[in-house]
Amino acid sequence: MKVIRAKNAGFCPGVKHAVETVYEQVKKEKKTQIYTYGPIIHNEEVVKDLEGRGVKVIRTEDELEALDEGVVIIRSHGVPKRIYDKLKEKKIATVDATCGFVKKIHKIVEEESAKGSHIVIIGDPAHPEVEGIRGWAGSKADVIHNAAEAEEFVCTEKCRICVVSQTTFNYNKFKELVEIISKKGYDISVLNTICNATKERQEEAGSIAEGVDAMIVIGDKHSSNTQKLFEICKRACNNTYYIQTLDDLDMNQLRSVETVGITAGASTPNNIIEEVQNNVRINI
Repeated sequence: MKVIRAKNAGFCPGVKHAVETVYEQVKKEKKTQIYTYGPIIHNEEVVKDLEGRGVKVIRTEDELEALDEGVVIIRSHGVPKRIYDKLKEKKIATVDATCGFVKKIHKIVEEESAKGSHIVIIGDPAHPEVEGIRGWAGSKADVIHNAAEAEEFVCTEKCRICVVSQTTFNYNKFKELVEIISKKGYDISVLNTICNATKERQEEAGSIAEGVDAMIVIGDKHSSNTQKLFEICKRACNNTYYIQTLDDLDMNQLRSVETVGITAGASTPNNIIEEVQNNVRINI
């Protein structure tokens, strides 16, 4: 049995920074309640561990409105501008753990909106990162998730269109949607805001999947970047398995294979990846 582990598996720099920020605050604020606005990252195991250390998750704006004190940590995915404004208005201590790549997009869409541009965000409208970006984009903004939506997109105003992307979006799909929009003849500016770590992770995972008998993708079921890794690997290797932890892996499915590839989403802790890798090597 040969096991190939992706070099780019596990925490990306933005996620690593966000998680470390919360643990640092836990050590620092012994007598102050710590909150994260939304789960700090998309990983149930990490969130459970932090909850065990007393960190509470604020899941709605109504919950934030009811808050009077404590420290609120902005999650790695970022939040709309109105959340920052609300925290400032309520004078709640805030620690910003937004990924640097995401913060850059916030700045871009805010500045472009101020110039009168119509913002197009390529991404999943239900994803918290996209919701956050949309909250910096002003009134003229659309989110496009697939080819059908790109074909249907119409801009009635005579203004410049600024296209950005969710940082974890599939790079090839992004290019496809941009091509569809570009053919409409608008004055368009395209900014590829997919983070380098995401593109490298996707390309490496696809390359590994093409050369193995089975592929294991590790990550939370709510993790957008992990879902995209699974889609990429599944196209290259039919025997691709999506798991959150070792408990989800059926070793019997791997008994007849000679090579196994392992990759993981950007919010998957290293200890979970190592546990899967070690058990596959021992038990197969």
